[in-house]
Parts: sequence; C-alpha cells; structure tokens
Amino acid sequence: MFSAPFSPACTNHHFLVLNLSGRNNKKNTFYCSFSSNNNQYSPSLSLSMDFSGETKTPSVVKLKAIEATPASFEEFGQVIEASPDGDEFGPRDAQLDLSRGIPRFYIMHLNDRPLKFSNITHHASVTQCLGSIGGHAWFLGVAKASVVESGNMNDDAGKKVVQSKCGHYYVPPAPDDVRVFRITGSKFLKLNVGTWHAGPLFKSEEMDFYNLELNNTNVVDHTTHDFIKEDGVVFLVDD
Repeated sequence: MFSAPFSPACTNHHFLVLNLSGRNNKKNTFYCSFSSNNNQYSPSLSLSMDFSGETKTPSVVKLKAIEATPASFEEFGQVIEASPDGDEFGPRDAQLDLSRGIPRFYIMHLNDRPLKFSNITHHASVTQCLGSIGGHAWFLGVAKASVVESGNMNDDAGKKVVQSKCGHYYVPPAPDDVRVFRITGSKFLKLNVGTWHAGPLFKSEEMDFYNLELNNTNVVDHTTHDFIKEDGVVFLVDD
C-alpha cells in the first residue's frame, strides 16, 4: 500500500479522480481533494493505492444540516442576531477573544464552495466570526474544540493527543463528532477558540463573507485534520 499526504492550505475541497497504471499495467485510482482560499489553489492530497489493483475508496458520510440557533450551536460558539439600537453589551453579544494579536476584520470573497468537505480546521488562539453579506444561506461543518492545555495532558490519558505544527496539542476530531449547520438571515456565527470548522459552504457560485480573526491567523494558527487520510471518510451535506 502506498500513501502520499500533502499539507492542506484551507478548508474547502474539490474532488478529483486520477486513474494511473501501476505494476503489471493494472489500473490504480487516486482520490484527491484540492483546497482553495481566496482563489489560490493548493493540493490537499490523501490517497491510498494498492499496486495489486485494489483501491481503497473513502466512505461517504451524509450529514443533515441543522438550523443554527443560539441553542443548537451552543457547544461550538454563538449565533449572533440583530438587537435593537441602544442595547447595552450583554451575553447575547459576541464574547470575543482577540487578545493574542492584532484583530483583522475584512470581507472575504469565495467562489465554488459546494456542500462537501474532507478537511476541518481549528484556530487555537482566537475566536472567529463569520457571516454572509446580505444574509444569504450558507453552511458550516463543525466539531467541538479539542485543544489540550499543556497542564492538562494527564486529563486526556487514553486519548490520541497530537501536536500541531503550530505548537499546541489537541485530540483529533472523530467523524461521529462532526455536525453541519445552516445559517440563514441577518445573523453571524462566533466560533469558540479551537472550534473545528469546514467552510463556509454554499449552493450559489460565489458569496461574500465578513470575517473577524487575527491578522496572522491563517499563517501561524491554522491546524487541519484530514478525514480521508486519518479516517477514510468524506462528508456530504444533506439539505
């Protein structure tokens, strides 16, 4: 069996199948996913190939989209909805942690983000806010934060603990832990520090999103789990 992983750059994925000839001219199939971020594409390739001619195909997991509400999204962050002008700050407002760097608030233009994913990402040092311009419907795959603090390593005994290239430790998300949410209308999501997320995903050809994180989040605080490589699964959103 031969496998060749490449490090992903972001969380959106486009699938490609390559058929190549291996030993004894037997056809072998590569299952590849490509990631895009701000129209820049880089390979996020996870493949398994048996030169006997057998192919290891990722299992497809369909997830029913859940409507994002303050109650349904509570384990992963907050859903922030419109409030009357003049309201004072309170628990329904976004509870932010931007203390470890310079905040960056910008509009992110995305193209071709279909309702499927195989990678999921977290940021261990910042909360993140995402919302669509115009209140159009969009989707986000998530799993609960699993960052392991250095002083609590013994609390996760028996679990697989991995060190990120960013330096911190975490427990990889299991496929059963993943949920997909639908976000509609005049609201945005605040992701807790360390919440795993895949997306934004949407049905239209392109969408604009506002994004609040740190100015170097995608450079120094970007940890990705590859479900094809680690778990042999890909996710499709059922909506």
